[in-house]
Amino acid sequence: MTTVVSAIGRRYLPRGWRDFGRQLAIWFGFLGVYQIARGFAGHDRALALDHGRWVIQAEDHVGDLFELTFQKIVLGSRFLEVAVSWTYWMSEFTVLGCALLWVYLRRHDSFHRFRNWVLLAGVIGLVGYVVYPTAPPRMFSADGFVDVLAQFSSLNHGSGVVELASNQYAAMPSLHAADALIVGITLASIVRRWWAKAIWLLWPAWVCFAVMASANHFWLDCLAGAFVALLAGAIVHRDRVRSWLGRRRSEPEPA
Repeated sequence: MTTVVSAIGRRYLPRGWRDFGRQLAIWFGFLGVYQIARGFAGHDRALALDHGRWVIQAEDHVGDLFELTFQKIVLGSRFLEVAVSWTYWMSEFTVLGCALLWVYLRRHDSFHRFRNWVLLAGVIGLVGYVVYPTAPPRMFSADGFVDVLAQFSSLNHGSGVVELASNQYAAMPSLHAADALIVGITLASIVRRWWAKAIWLLWPAWVCFAVMASANHFWLDCLAGAFVALLAGAIVHRDRVRSWLGRRRSEPEPA
């Protein structure tokens, strides 16, 4: 039996079972610490509601509450209700986890930067939750927002396990948006088929639509999430950023 397990490790795992176990420990250890820290961060309901109200006013000032338009579209279609609800629940851990596993197994050279990018974005996002706890749109029903997850099934933010394990005031920044952008950019850059690249390039936009249409994030939350992803990416890929900036400086100016 031991021989069979060792043979499987040599054949399918880029660096064997020991490294695979180490990566699992890093990932699940991070998730555990992150969930605990996120659970304790920013539980001042009054402050979170004030911050959420400020986001609504800011969006009204610079443009519009596009989330309400997205909600009308989704609430008119049972298919879209199901799609955005499952996207909200599955994109952050299931899709992200499967993407990490696939890159580890099939594109191992890209794995460590991908992993570090996700982890650093999570740390930056956690700082945001501590500094600026923000209530999500679903808590502002008086403004017309509808909690689509509560309409969809019994699994929602009021469910016992979800309520216990989550921070209800962790809307700003949106790590759904940040992680979707990281996954989209990474997968689009390493998959080979054009249609797969197209799917992954569209993935961040779909996730942002889903979290806004389900009243779990404002568009400013998604914008902040994109900034977190780009900031973390610039740090993780700083050598490539420096190389690109160096080439730009060395290019002759057009006559």
